[in-house]
Amino acid sequence: MKISETTKGHIVILLTNIIFGVNTPIAKDALNVVGPYLLSTFRFAGCAVLFWIVSFIFKVPKIDRKDIGLLCLASLLGIVFNLFLFILGLSNTTPTNASIIVSMTPIFTMIMAAIFLKEPLTLKKAIGVMCGLSGALILIFTKNSTGSIVAKNNALGIIFCVISGISYALYLTLFSRLIKRNHPINIMKWMFLASTIAILPVTWPYLKSFSYDILTTKTCFELLYVVLMATFLNYLFIPMAQARLRPTTLSMYNYVQPVVTTVISIIMLMDTLTVYKVIAALLIFSGVYIVTTSRSKKQTLEKKNAERTLTEIIKKISL
Repeated sequence: MKISETTKGHIVILLTNIIFGVNTPIAKDALNVVGPYLLSTFRFAGCAVLFWIVSFIFKVPKIDRKDIGLLCLASLLGIVFNLFLFILGLSNTTPTNASIIVSMTPIFTMIMAAIFLKEPLTLKKAIGVMCGLSGALILIFTKNSTGSIVAKNNALGIIFCVISGISYALYLTLFSRLIKRNHPINIMKWMFLASTIAILPVTWPYLKSFSYDILTTKTCFELLYVVLMATFLNYLFIPMAQARLRPTTLSMYNYVQPVVTTVISIIMLMDTLTVYKVIAALLIFSGVYIVTTSRSKKQTLEKKNAERTLTEIIKKISL
């Protein structure tokens, strides 16, 4: 039985979001041993090595030299501020809260597109944004029942995760042309290399002072999962899904992440499901759905014209 390209896209993006969902509690557990600075360094450096190896194995188109500098700049938003701040946020809040905030990325992207690309902001999109932000505020100002350090720093952790999402949205908006004209492996190998170099001045003291003898087999496997599965493999999967599915369809799969994260976090006794979290999640999910499914009058007209043109072409061919 032959699988269609669209079905392959659905399988890949579903698997990608499941891997991301599993990654959040696994990374959270690893943070208890290695901390955010070491985890980020291992993640960036490990992926840089892997992507450079892959670029030598497979025939990847040569990159324009001027794009290398742009990719190094893009790495600050797409990798450093995005992934590094997410890890910092995760270290200060629960896995469920962090994964719910991550699902707001389409909302952040829409806001950035409206600001920098002057894309029209409709009433429907504005309502979606307000729903999403309301959910985030509930998570920030809701007090956890436990008295742990993570519970006390909950607001700080969520704010870091929000900034992480905004950073990634800026990356997608400001560097969209750069992303489209370069091969994914070229993009990743230069961005992860630049990111590793960028964070080393901050993380080097932690790398030197860390007692590596405390690393258990469990922690090593967790680090391997974060680097190999949740970063390297998923960053290869995403372009594959993008080539086969519409952006709206891709964004709908974001809802899988917090569901998987919540289930695993509860099983691992890392988190509890409260009424406030459910309300916040529903608001954010509703906001993302509204934003990703709404179109301006101009976009609707362009879609109708494109469909009309396509119909006319098909009629001419059939005649």
